Amino acid sequence: MPASFPLLSRLCRLAAQALPTMLGIVILNFLLLQLVPGDAADVLAAESGSATAELMAQWRARFGLDQGLFMQLAHYLLGLARLDLGESLRYQTPVAGLIASRLPGTLQLMLSAWAIALAAGMAAGVVMASCAGRWPDRLLSAGVLVLYSMPGFWVGLMAVVGFAVHLGWFPSGGSFSAGSDLQGWSAWTDRAWHLALPALALSTFFVAIYARLTRAAMLEMAGQDFVRTARAKGVGPVTVHLRHVLRNALIPVTTVAGLHIGNLLGGSVVIETVFGWPGMGSLALEAVMARDFRLLLGVLLLASLVVIVANVLVDLLHAAIDPRMSVASRAATAAGG
Repeated sequence: MPASFPLLSRLCRLAAQALPTMLGIVILNFLLLQLVPGDAADVLAAESGSATAELMAQWRARFGLDQGLFMQLAHYLLGLARLDLGESLRYQTPVAGLIASRLPGTLQLMLSAWAIALAAGMAAGVVMASCAGRWPDRLLSAGVLVLYSMPGFWVGLMAVVGFAVHLGWFPSGGSFSAGSDLQGWSAWTDRAWHLALPALALSTFFVAIYARLTRAAMLEMAGQDFVRTARAKGVGPVTVHLRHVLRNALIPVTTVAGLHIGNLLGGSVVIETVFGWPGMGSLALEAVMARDFRLLLGVLLLASLVVIVANVLVDLLHAAIDPRMSVASRAATAAGG
């Protein structure tokens, strides 16, 4: 591919790496779920209370659960090749439709928490690095340690008790005010008001990580030769910290932030349950309880896709932050033909 299209060649290379990864994830998830005891027919039988062996056999034949393991896997992979995630055994509706109805809520919660964690964590890290060894650094380090030590579900419960029940500043759950007929800006404001506590509760752990990582990266960059050269040329301290130190410190921070997309998706299961937030996390929990493995496979597949796309975007961001990465990637692509 010509070297005049570095972005396109980089995207093609990343896509070529992502496809076998996705296939491996799908097969591994499918095989691991087969180890879970019980299936959808067992759950339906327990709920009905009077299911006979013949009725359960009919359910398993209807759901395709009576087929062999590799036959079920082959049918599922053929469906994926046609972009068909199958039908939910629990809700008797297409999996794609169920996920599409819950995906916006999870993306709003996850991206809001991610943005809060990055902004607050990096701001705290910049202050800590600028005041290393002094009282602002010690005070923020203690606060960061507290945030790091608190589990997400406990933060969520305490937020509900403190800010929703006692103070009444925020709603205790849901994604909108029930019974209201809000439109336009009022509807957006109402949803943001309901999103505030879940996003803050989900972001606390990651604020601590990004703060410590930003501090360590900035202190390491501050001792580099190019920073000393900038100071010797008379560049102001604010410019040195923002343009030279912080910009280069962003690379390890954004790398870890990209890896944390999966953690945010996993943490959203607990947060969505605590706050009654309609999203993919609560949908995955419902699928597990109902042994609806077709629905759970769809959720896991989309979650894996979100993580891979996020890491691709982080890789492109690195090339924008440090052009040397783009040059190195271009040279490697040209060398490979």
